[in-house]
Amino acid sequence: MSSIHRKYDLLAFLFFLLGLNMISAQSYKKDSLQIKAYTEINYKNNKATAIKLKKVFCDYCSTVQIESIGEEALRRADMEKYYPENKLENGKKRLAIYIRISKKDFASINENTKINIKLKE
Repeated sequence: MSSIHRKYDLLAFLFFLLGLNMISAQSYKKDSLQIKAYTEINYKNNKATAIKLKKVFCDYCSTVQIESIGEEALRRADMEKYYPENKLENGKKRLAIYIRISKKDFASINENTKINIKLKE
């Protein structure tokens, strides 16, 4: 087999892998939801003093689902407060937190299981 044929075979294989990747990415989007939440971190003397949930953007969520998503957004904001790009000497840092969750897990959020589900990063 000549080197040109090997190059074409390799190129075809790479396109095949790219296609598989695109298909798997599309199926992930189909069976999950992405919900946006705004949080605010207050800093004083380079230390985070408070983290507040400003808003959860979800028109179709129940009150329990909004509370659960809000608690997850606060947890993620708490983890991100030490990131260099988020730290301030004094002031307020606003963060947009994007939470991706499967539709099945989202539908299962109720009074009894609101925090026990695993949210996707």
